[in-house]
Amino acid sequence: MRTEQPKMIYLKDYQVPDYLIDETHLTFELFEDHTLVHAQLVMRRNPDAGAGLPALVLDGQQLELLELKLDDRVLGAADYQLTDSHLTLQPTQEQFVIDSSVRIHPESNTALEGLYKSSGMFCTQCEAEGFRKITYYLDRPDVMSTFTTTLSAEQHRYPVLLSNGNPIASGSEEGGRHWATWEDPFKKPAYLFALVAGDLWCVEDRFTTMSAREVTLRIYVEPENIDKVQHAMDSLKKSMKWDEEVYGREYDLDIFMIVAVNDFNMGAMENKGLNIFNSSCVLAKAETATDAAHQRVEAVVAHEYFHNWSGNRVTCRDWFQLSLKEGFTVFRDAEFSADMNSRTVKRIEDVAYLRTHQFAEDAGPMAHPVRPDSFMEISNFYTLTVYEKGSEVLRMIHTLLGPQLFRKGSDLYFARHDGQAVTCDDFIKAMEDASGVDLTQFKRWYSQAGTPRLEVSESYDAAANTYRLQLRQSCPATPGQAEKLPFVIPLELALLDAQGRELPLQLVGEDKPVGTSRVLQVTQAEQAFTFVNIAEQPLPSLLRGFSAPVKLSFPYSRDQLMFLMQHDSDGFNRWEAGQQLAVQVLQELIGQHQRGELLVLDPRLVAALRSVLENDSLDQAMVAEMLSLPGEGYLTEISDVADVDAIHAAREFARAQLAEALFEPLWARYQANREVSRNTPYVAESAHFARRSLQNIALSYLMLTGKPQVLAAALEQYEACDNMTERLTALAVLVNSPFEAEKAEALKAFAEHFKDNALVMDQWFSVQAACTLPGGLARVQALMQHPAFTMKNPNKVRALIGAFAGQNLVNFHAADGSGYRFLADQVISLNATNPQIASRQLGPLTRWRKYDASRQALMRAELERILASGELSSDVFEVVSKSLA
Repeated sequence: MRTEQPKMIYLKDYQVPDYLIDETHLTFELFEDHTLVHAQLVMRRNPDAGAGLPALVLDGQQLELLELKLDDRVLGAADYQLTDSHLTLQPTQEQFVIDSSVRIHPESNTALEGLYKSSGMFCTQCEAEGFRKITYYLDRPDVMSTFTTTLSAEQHRYPVLLSNGNPIASGSEEGGRHWATWEDPFKKPAYLFALVAGDLWCVEDRFTTMSAREVTLRIYVEPENIDKVQHAMDSLKKSMKWDEEVYGREYDLDIFMIVAVNDFNMGAMENKGLNIFNSSCVLAKAETATDAAHQRVEAVVAHEYFHNWSGNRVTCRDWFQLSLKEGFTVFRDAEFSADMNSRTVKRIEDVAYLRTHQFAEDAGPMAHPVRPDSFMEISNFYTLTVYEKGSEVLRMIHTLLGPQLFRKGSDLYFARHDGQAVTCDDFIKAMEDASGVDLTQFKRWYSQAGTPRLEVSESYDAAANTYRLQLRQSCPATPGQAEKLPFVIPLELALLDAQGRELPLQLVGEDKPVGTSRVLQVTQAEQAFTFVNIAEQPLPSLLRGFSAPVKLSFPYSRDQLMFLMQHDSDGFNRWEAGQQLAVQVLQELIGQHQRGELLVLDPRLVAALRSVLENDSLDQAMVAEMLSLPGEGYLTEISDVADVDAIHAAREFARAQLAEALFEPLWARYQANREVSRNTPYVAESAHFARRSLQNIALSYLMLTGKPQVLAAALEQYEACDNMTERLTALAVLVNSPFEAEKAEALKAFAEHFKDNALVMDQWFSVQAACTLPGGLARVQALMQHPAFTMKNPNKVRALIGAFAGQNLVNFHAADGSGYRFLADQVISLNATNPQIASRQLGPLTRWRKYDASRQALMRAELERILASGELSSDVFEVVSKSLA
């Protein structure tokens, strides 16, 4: 913990390291009450750092130094300087060897950074700056070294000893101990180091690469979870094949390993050859994991595997370049998931998440560019901006260049920088060199924060048969950036005639039409495009596929949106038209509620959704997405001042009205799909996901009618289904219903049946935490006393506290401020044990400016209370201080 204000670190201050580490040799002696770490670093002066021999400053935190040598000479206390964060000594020649021995305490490491214990297993998390809690080192991503690691531990407690690379030796020791040595031949920064020691079982498989090399694949879990890893193994093999086919990337070691860990701050970590995963991202089978969980496992396994090239073989020079590896890899895993499932539905899900959460981040006090200019604590910058918006930036390059030139650019990037730590500029340069396209202006997406707004207006000249689109782009001020220069915005569009057909698109000055759907480049603050030979007033289909992460404004009427819902050939824009129609209707209801008027639902929304329900040609997953009204989080994000109570009342009223008006087609769809589910064993494939998603959203609407046959159907689904997807939905609709006796019985039965499965119990917590019925905070406080809950486990914190504050807006934003006080209390408590998780829970409070004056005052008071609560970690201090600035 820090009592002084943490220092700001700036990108402009980057300097190359004074010294490099060519070889790292580590020996870990693992004991129950401490661990000894012996490190030998083969070092040299960096030839790019200038002349002379400056002092060597090694990073180190929470280490007890036992011995230090420089070239076999034992150093005394007078030969070095030691602080709580650094070890400084003076080399005497350009090449030298440092040997050190330290004692650390993984058994009491609650921050889950560096080396720690989870469920009796030793494991590591070194990204971003956790390695300095293991030994003294140049803990920065531009210092890359080969690693040889030896682990020694009691054999009966820790029969499995793993580290990066390939196993090269093992043996027994006296006293019932054993050892194993691993060698990673590829240079890597310390953040990619990994170690695991435990009593683990594994599932093993093989993959033959495109050059006919055989790779051993292993997934390690605790024995009771061995039946839940086949889906992850199948996902891994799909990922390896896809990366070879789409990017030409082949795996490079003899073995690839995944280990599932219960206590983990993140989702997973791409350590070279030894990926450590949060168990929630590995374990999946029908009875215990939902369809969404199966899809998440597939996506996360792919993401971490893809990092082997986009992050490991080519890594980032400094942490400001984090999106170089994360944005690129999120784009890669999104494309993989789109190829494995429904491309349109994947795009819809990603955009809905981006607009609800990342756009909110862009509009808040922690807004920052994709490549930040500064930070206090790098852990706070594992953000949606770096990951999701960073992915959208890569998608725009893919759109502008096309798939062939993008692949050519990525091939050049990997070939040019293999084994190097590089920057976002290096990636862009490879794309430019491969394509011949100048991306200078495009790079503003990396340096300018905020979500651009794109306003579009139209004019049609019937006499001249011309159609003109006038575009105006702007970007609001963000912290530290008052003025913004124009972005390059790829605008994909089509023009539809009165029958919904796409018109040929020919701009003024062109010899002939260029297709019926094309990408325009908006590069100026104000810009116009005029299309010729347009024989009738068209209806534009704008920003197809969400071709840029912007807020689009066009004056569509509700009738025009209904037309697009029915006729647009772009699946994403069909959904988007439905969302815009629903937003207009919901905002009308919100206004009625605020004025105290009788709520009246526009019948056009009913008619539009009826046509979707009765269209048997649509993919069922698409129907489910189109039936989903914009969430309260998104309605909050697009409000100037969010009226939480009015938003909740309007949306619940609309859902109830739709349920009554569409009861017959909803009931027909539900019964047909449930009948198939009863007679079809669970399969984790897209067509089955689609069927269950429509079945479940239909049930969630139907339950709002309170009809006895729906209650009976929900109970039948809960009791008779063979999978967690159907069971959890049935539980959720019961929990949010007025049927108290049935709800209580279902919750009790669920907890009794799954009490020994931590991940399933997390879902049980989340369903109740997200319940919007009155008394939400009291329910959460009671659940914190449940024996299955602990503040020490990040998954539990996210499942209960995170779900309440992030998803249950009407209860969290209670007018008396009780939700804010509760969250502040939890942040103060977590700050002392796990600062990373504490800072990540702060998000809902940081958006205090979005609400009415009374709530603003209450939220700000809680932020001030956190700031005054004592010794804040740099993680929490940065978020709170920026929120109050």
